[in-house]
Amino acid sequence: MPTIIRTPTRLRAAGEVEKSIFEYLGRMGGEDGMSVARMESPAGWSEPGQRPAFREVTLVVSGALRAETERGVEVLRAGEAIIAEPGDWVRYSTPDEPAEYLAVCTPAFTPERVNRDPDHVETSTATRPV
Repeated sequence: MPTIIRTPTRLRAAGEVEKSIFEYLGRMGGEDGMSVARMESPAGWSEPGQRPAFREVTLVVSGALRAETERGVEVLRAGEAIIAEPGDWVRYSTPDEPAEYLAVCTPAFTPERVNRDPDHVETSTATRPV
């Protein structure tokens, strides 16, 4: 029987300015194989770099998402996506304007799998609902 998700779990994310995460599928619901989340990121938000142990597909719905990688910097706009494979280094931010985007991770996002840059001390509440 298909499952309907009417109210996702709202989480807070790591970063300089608060960003909301709305998890539809993932760790909060007991799913380990995949996570699906919608992000609402305000202008001025940034997070530490990371080298995740999961594949992440990020699709921008509106606004502009900045993605720094070891090859350079890309600004993604509505309808554009980035795919980070396990072990790829990436750092996301929305320095100039807000963005709404979707992230699909396989296996599911967890704080242990995200592998934040070593100089970052994890203070995120991304493992707890708000």
